[in-house]
Amino acid sequence: MKNYDAIIIGSGQAGTPLAFKYASQKKHIAFIEKEHFGGTCLNVGCTPTKAYVASARRMFDATHGEALGIHIPEGATVDLVKVKARKDALIKKSVDGMTSAFENNKYIHVFRGTASFNGPKEVVVNGQQLTAEKIYINVGARARIPSGFEHADVLTNKEILQLEEVPEHLIIVGGSYIGLEFGQMFRRFGSKVTIIEKSDRLIGREDPEISGAIKEILEKEGVEFRMNATCLSGATNEDGHVTVKVDCTQGAPEISGTHLLLAVGRVPNTDTLNTEVAGIDLNDRGFIAVNDQLETNVPGIYALGDCNGKGAFTHTAYNDFEIVAENLFEGKERKVSDRIVTYALFIDPPLGRAGMTLAQAKKSGRNIKTGTRKMQDVARAREKGETDGFMQVIVDSDTDRILGAAVLGVGGDEVISSILNVMYADRPYTVIRDSVQVHPTVSELIPTMLESLQPATN
Repeated sequence: MKNYDAIIIGSGQAGTPLAFKYASQKKHIAFIEKEHFGGTCLNVGCTPTKAYVASARRMFDATHGEALGIHIPEGATVDLVKVKARKDALIKKSVDGMTSAFENNKYIHVFRGTASFNGPKEVVVNGQQLTAEKIYINVGARARIPSGFEHADVLTNKEILQLEEVPEHLIIVGGSYIGLEFGQMFRRFGSKVTIIEKSDRLIGREDPEISGAIKEILEKEGVEFRMNATCLSGATNEDGHVTVKVDCTQGAPEISGTHLLLAVGRVPNTDTLNTEVAGIDLNDRGFIAVNDQLETNVPGIYALGDCNGKGAFTHTAYNDFEIVAENLFEGKERKVSDRIVTYALFIDPPLGRAGMTLAQAKKSGRNIKTGTRKMQDVARAREKGETDGFMQVIVDSDTDRILGAAVLGVGGDEVISSILNVMYADRPYTVIRDSVQVHPTVSELIPTMLESLQPATN
């Protein structure tokens, strides 16, 4: 049995920097990866999908010049082989750099294979037994395949990125982040797109006004929706096409297309870890239970990233690394509960979110006031010809602290940071209200929005 200072299982956005942090302290690490360095974000998540979003935007620009006085001759088409090749090159460059860094670091000992526990502080990979007082689990998550689709040829976020021909008709089951981003990009690539959602609105965690606005934006581009879908199931037909059953009682009972993407949530990759042998507690959804410092119920074993259920984003995974590393090596007392929820939906225009939704703020029982401005009120948005969406902020009336904000519109994924920074600084909203912003920008309307806050109505 080989003894290490620490064992890290998984090379995602928490495990990788943690390995190099340990190495910088001249600590010997067993670093285990079963598939590819970089985890979901680099290989089948953020990097590839945002590369596709950029290509889809070029396609949009090529077909929407007339409104801005630019005549672009008809005939723009997408070459999905080249789009994929560009994406693959971006990933390869990062993975190659990461691989070289691991191979040239004498403190990081790489094991390629699936890890499982053989005891509280023992891990087995490829028959090799490893032990360490500190073990960090960073195994990520994968697409959930719901029952009813066992007889259908389905795509997940992984397989759809390997296509080299644009689907004629892409059916997407799931109206949240992954489904909406792929839906818009493939509609812009030329596919007919139908998104099926079992709820009565998109992105259930968002406020209804935002869900409705997003639906309108995508419908204007020709994306079709089937809401309130029940009795969901799918099957592949003899001709190779797929049929999805969407309703048992009303409306067209089935939808047929050439390709089917399932985007109905993620499940943690904890099922192969043999956690019960180590005595590690999981919740009813398979996520590893952790405390505010990301430690499991077994002292010395930590869970970071998607598998702990504390966040499903690259930035939350990296923050997990920061919490663990700074508490361990710098004597700090950082906590997960200090983190402000923030994320983005990278459709076009994007949604940037920080803190509470309006529904959450009302449910909290606080006295709140809100401000809202339509993107059509923003000079820069009008000048760019991109006026879809709106921005909203929620303020605690008693403390003048910002509780939450959403910017759905051009630049929303970047603009939200200015509000988030004030929230982290724990300063009143008047700081940004009284600031001087650059003109003409989207950000300059935030102070204007904050000048006219109104008490929220129930």
